Amino acid sequence: MPRILSAVACNLDANILAACLPLMEESRVDAIEWSFDALHKVKEVPDWFRDLLTAFSDENRLIGHGVFFSLFSGKWLPEQEAWLSHLRQTATEFTFDHITEHFGFMTGRDFHHGAPLNIPYSASTLNIGRDRLKRIYHACGRPVGLENLAFSYSLDEVKRHGVFLDQLLAPVNGFIILDLHNLYCQLRNFDLAFDELIALYPLDKVREIHISGGSWDDSAASPDRSIRRDTHDEAVPPEVFQLLELTIPKCPHLKYVVLEQLGTGLSSDSSRAAFYNDFLHMQEIVSRADEDRADYLFLPSLSLPTGPVAEDLTLYAQQLELSAILETAESYDAAMLLLAQSSLASSDWRIEQWEPYMIETAVKIARKWKK
Repeated sequence: MPRILSAVACNLDANILAACLPLMEESRVDAIEWSFDALHKVKEVPDWFRDLLTAFSDENRLIGHGVFFSLFSGKWLPEQEAWLSHLRQTATEFTFDHITEHFGFMTGRDFHHGAPLNIPYSASTLNIGRDRLKRIYHACGRPVGLENLAFSYSLDEVKRHGVFLDQLLAPVNGFIILDLHNLYCQLRNFDLAFDELIALYPLDKVREIHISGGSWDDSAASPDRSIRRDTHDEAVPPEVFQLLELTIPKCPHLKYVVLEQLGTGLSSDSSRAAFYNDFLHMQEIVSRADEDRADYLFLPSLSLPTGPVAEDLTLYAQQLELSAILETAESYDAAMLLLAQSSLASSDWRIEQWEPYMIETAVKIARKWKK
């Protein structure tokens, strides 16, 4: 029976590669996760990096992770068509064990500069998400998964997220990347207990787990609390390792546990040493929990015809309006006032339930990505 594989998110980034190299030299890395769509600024991928990808691909130990598809954009964009074309080409060059994407839509008009934010949980977004997942599957022919979101505006969204993921993935028999730092953000930002939140996810659909670090952000909207942000620029906190120990036994089809960190957080010897130690800690937890388990492939059992592209232009207009508000509002008070006067009011977005401190956080995220 296959064991759980300990993996790293390894991309064409000097700091990430420098952090991963000692682990690879010691043959500790079972698999690598590659953000195949993050090379838009690279004119030519070096042969040595292709050789690295090929080595893991040949052993069926390469998994692909998308960043920029913007799954829930209400309008089908030329950039999404180009993204699928790139995936189709890449999947002929490398053998991916599976392909994943982020939940949400990207703010900002520039396709590669936006913040992944939540969407209303409606029949329209469910239809759009299912349509896009089918198109990803047709482009790669591999199991398709989605990562749970780190950011929510309200407790209601947090509690509905797992069920909505389950409904989204059903037609493609897809799976979930359960990002435990994302889960940690939700636990801390909405004062939830782990047992309460984890029970709302379909854990039989978890094929991959992510662990990473993040940062705390002070809130002017709620001065008595700090907001946990999924910034991926710090070492893994002890609480996330605890979540890993609690979660692995609950996921019967888990195959990969992946350590992530951005290259910007790996620029010093001390940060790379911390990354190395985090991987060893992760690997130890995985090995202790590594009982025999079946490798469920998460492939569709039926053919998946795709008709006309699903769109909702009203949703798209609302997404543009929300993006503009978040990127230009002078303060969270101004953002809340603009939202109340927008087309999102009294709609499926349920903005009336949004927490002011999370609107404030969304403004900060949107401004950061816009820069």
